[in-house]
Amino acid sequence: MVSAKVKIKNPTGLHLRPAGMLCKESLQFQSSIQFRYKNSLANAKSVLSVLGACVKCGEEIEFICDGKDEEAALAAVVKLVEDGLGE
Repeated sequence: MVSAKVKIKNPTGLHLRPAGMLCKESLQFQSSIQFRYKNSLANAKSVLSVLGACVKCGEEIEFICDGKDEEAALAAVVKLVEDGLGE
């Protein structure tokens, strides 16, 4: 299991389009990919779970990846968030 904290930079937070991008990227990996926000865990492979977390701009989340390709999965989702999730 590997984890990393990252700050959401895009101005509108994790709304539908960035949530979809995060989900699409996460689904490319076999590992489970979750993120912790406040006191809850969200499944990064589920758009509804990502949207339900209600993450706003400037908030910090912690990705937790576990599985065969966990290192690559973590690197990919962290890079996607740091690059602004397409915005």
